Amino acid sequence: AADKITLIHQDFFAELCEQIIQHLNHKIPGVNTAELCQRIQTSGIEINVGDLAKIANIVSFLFSTAARGNLSTEELVTALGNTVSVLPKHAVQVIRHVWNEQGKSISVSEDARNTATVGQFVDIKWKLGVAMSSDTCRSLKYPYVTVTLKVADPSGQITDKSFEMTVPQFKNFFRQFKEMAAVLETV
Repeated sequence: AADKITLIHQDFFAELCEQIIQHLNHKIPGVNTAELCQRIQTSGIEINVGDLAKIANIVSFLFSTAARGNLSTEELVTALGNTVSVLPKHAVQVIRHVWNEQGKSISVSEDARNTATVGQFVDIKWKLGVAMSSDTCRSLKYPYVTVTLKVADPSGQITDKSFEMTVPQFKNFFRQFKEMAAVLETV
């Protein structure tokens, strides 16, 4: 991953680090590596989403470990120098700056450490479609609903999960959401 970090411009790496800090502070549900990767690629840098996600996981681990150890900026940079000598100079400078500015804001409560590792719901989108025909059936005229859930996994990576339902399945799905809303109104 260190060789991929050298490819990323300092501004993009700083943005990634700041998003990770915001995620660790529970201010945003996760780091949108797909969107950031697209912007990096548009700038002419060859990197894929998987490599950027690995970098995000490494930096997230670094920041959360430093927060648990209550490390100062200099202690973090010294630890980086001792263990990760392959990091490019600009990356160490960005990590130093971001940690110096925002590192102390990371709250590491016992509750946060002991929570189950489940994803966090970010957004939902749906669309109605009709299958008109296929190579095996000339006339389908079959309506369906495609649902896309945007979910932040425990490490903070935002991914899309898509599935299709028949209209009766979607009506049942919608009814269950209405039941949940009614129960939540009583809380």
